[in-house]
Amino acid sequence: MKSRVLNFFLLSFFTTCAFAQDTLSTSTLTFKEAVQIALRNNVTLNTQRNNLFQTKVNKTFRIAQLGPQAAINGNVYQSNGNRFIQQEGKVVNATVSGAQLQLNVNQPIFNGLTTLNTMRQASNQFDAQLEQVNRSMQDVISLVCTQYLNVLLDKELLRIAQENVAVQQKQLELVKAHVEVGSRSPVDQYNQQALVNGAELRVAQAEFTLANDRITLFQSLLVDPTVKTTIEEPQWDVNAIALDNLELNQLLEVASEHRSDLKQAKYTEKASKFGMNANKGNYFPSLNAFYSNGSAYNQIKGADKTDPAYRNFRDQFKVDNRSNSFGLSLNIPIFTGFQNRAIYAQSKVLYENNKLLTKNREVLIKGDVLRAFENFQSVKKIYAATVSGLEASQIAYNLEQERFNLGITSFVDLANANRTYIQAQTDMAQAKYRFLFQKVLMDYATGTLKIEDLP
Repeated sequence: MKSRVLNFFLLSFFTTCAFAQDTLSTSTLTFKEAVQIALRNNVTLNTQRNNLFQTKVNKTFRIAQLGPQAAINGNVYQSNGNRFIQQEGKVVNATVSGAQLQLNVNQPIFNGLTTLNTMRQASNQFDAQLEQVNRSMQDVISLVCTQYLNVLLDKELLRIAQENVAVQQKQLELVKAHVEVGSRSPVDQYNQQALVNGAELRVAQAEFTLANDRITLFQSLLVDPTVKTTIEEPQWDVNAIALDNLELNQLLEVASEHRSDLKQAKYTEKASKFGMNANKGNYFPSLNAFYSNGSAYNQIKGADKTDPAYRNFRDQFKVDNRSNSFGLSLNIPIFTGFQNRAIYAQSKVLYENNKLLTKNREVLIKGDVLRAFENFQSVKKIYAATVSGLEASQIAYNLEQERFNLGITSFVDLANANRTYIQAQTDMAQAKYRFLFQKVLMDYATGTLKIEDLP
């Protein structure tokens, strides 16, 4: 069943990869397309997929070891010197040509359950690696989400800075007009010019940050960063996310059921337990059944074919030299120089260590879920506060600007109102994208992050 699920997964993945490849030629990049490209190109994830193939082959090999092992051995030879001629029952000194062919079959009957436990170990190692691949996929999605939202935040902050430059430039022109008619002091013009220069500086800083974060994103995708590509904003409903009523106990249950790294730890622990039992089987006797069937041919070079003792290839290979044997072989270990004991001790220590790692992973997962839950609640409050703060600061700035234009307030009050408004816009943008990312972090912490759920 798991093999069919895996094959379906791989087929869906490569279909998705083909689609992601086509998107590289377009001028826009959506969030889901970025994730698809990263899932195809990520080096760590592809390495884990290669390891998955290796563990699958090893599992098949260990299952096959439970059945009989068969081999056909054959050789053709020519030798000089003393040689025993089987059909004549004597030793001759001559050049002899010969051939041998033999079928050997060996079936283990009992070996302390070593083969069975080794098969179970390989099966759990395969399941553990499958969970490792799933978690690596979530790691890639989380990484791309972080970098993608950073680029979107940088674009938003750049837009805010550019709009602020335009507003400050317009305000400078207005202040110049007031100075020319004598209603304002030249000091206000210089102060306003300083604000324009400061706004232009923030634009340059925002462009610098955006360029670096964009390059980082494209490097993670293994895509040429020199290609001019527009980063599209995902169609996430922030208000719908804010309405999610999450309960900690429910999230902990979901995480314990879906976290792939916890499943991997449990499968690894089981695999090491079966490995320990397999090594323990080396203390017990082993019993194998065997069967052999073969034939041979040999002939002295230049033998007289008219001699009644002469036997041709057909007579020798099909009649005279046929051999057939079967039976049981028993091996009882008595003393191996404590080799079996050393191997068993190593496997037992590995099993005990894996048990500790599983318990440690359970505690870490609870911490991850609790952290994600608390952060989600905090970011939700921050987002609500920034929405209200942005509305209030915008109204305050508009009123202060009108009062400044009427000459009933100072330049310092207007500058403070503008600074508060710009900061509120920045806080709002940061809270929005942090809120979006926090939802992804929540799914990542509970192990339910899937590409199918992305917008």
